[in-house]
Amino acid sequence: MTTMDIAEREKHWAKTRRLMIIHLIIWFIFSFGVHAFVGTLNHINFFGWPLGYYFAAQGSLAVFVIQLFMFVKQQDNIDREFGVAED
Repeated sequence: MTTMDIAEREKHWAKTRRLMIIHLIIWFIFSFGVHAFVGTLNHINFFGWPLGYYFAAQGSLAVFVIQLFMFVKQQDNIDREFGVAED
């Protein structure tokens, strides 16, 4: 890990914080938002299942797993940009 000056550390942290906030918002939407509208979504069928049930049971989980891999890749890109990536 290389040493960064204070300005570079602040830029790195600003990008990291922005990425984290975006992913937390997405997580919040799929954790609470989808479940808040489950009753409304249940009037629509998806492969024979109520859409609200499907989103709550399968959709949220799939989004979390995809989001995890996306976050790691995006954070690695930020780390490489500032020369602090781990190999």
